[in-house]
Order: sequence, then structure tokens, then C-alpha cells
Amino acid sequence: MTMSDLEPTLYQRRIIYQARRGLKELDFYLDPYVKNHYPTANEQEQLAFERLLAYEDPDLLLFFLGQASSDDIQINMLITKIKALRHTEPL
Repeated sequence: MTMSDLEPTLYQRRIIYQARRGLKELDFYLDPYVKNHYPTANEQEQLAFERLLAYEDPDLLLFFLGQASSDDIQINMLITKIKALRHTEPL
């Protein structure tokens, strides 16, 4: 199920809007996740994604490049999932 199959709630729309970072390297990972996985993710994953978005772009970039990690295990697991999804889905 993709975002086009499911109308996001107002709250989900706010999170989706916050995921637009404007930094090409981050958008490479975040955009496909938001469009294809976030709306159907379970509540725990959606909350982890919301916490992920609270980080500043330089920190997020370090997380996605594997040069740093969050103190939050769920965020680290989500980053691993987002990276795996991005590298296995067609462009």
C-alpha cells in the first residue's frame, strides 16, 4: 500500500511536511520512506520517525552516512530500515 492508496491524517501530513529537509542527501532517504512506508507503518515506527525528524540535518546526515548514531535504539533501527529500503527499491 502506498501513500496514494491511503489518505494521511492531518497529524501524518504535518510529519510528512517536516520530512522535507531540502538537503539532497537526506531527501534521498526520507522522501521514498515517507511516500511508500510511513503511512502504513505501525504506531511505534511512526513515533520513532517523528523523533528522528527532531534531529538537526547535520546530525541526520551523520546517522545516514554511518558516522554517528542516535542514543535511541528505535531510531537507529529505523535508519537501518530506511537505508535498506532505499537500496532495495527501484529508483
